[in-house]
Amino acid sequence: MGLIWSLIVGAIIGAIAGAAAMGWIANIVAGLIGAWIGQGLLGTWGPSLAGMALIPSIIGAIILVLIVSLVVGRTSKK
Repeated sequence: MGLIWSLIVGAIIGAIAGAAAMGWIANIVAGLIGAWIGQGLLGTWGPSLAGMALIPSIIGAIILVLIVSLVVGRTSKK
């Protein structure tokens, strides 16, 4: 059951990060990886859901989406 909640929260975090153009699977992955990055860099403060601190997770997902957008944008223009 914890995995299902993690996937749901990952999808929400990815969607909040503005990754809608990447699709739902990519949103979930971006949310989960972003949560890991955000909590690793910023800690586990703030409200928590499914074992993920929401504010650091959202910030981490935004950072991840921005980096991926920059890399994908540069490679698609070549």
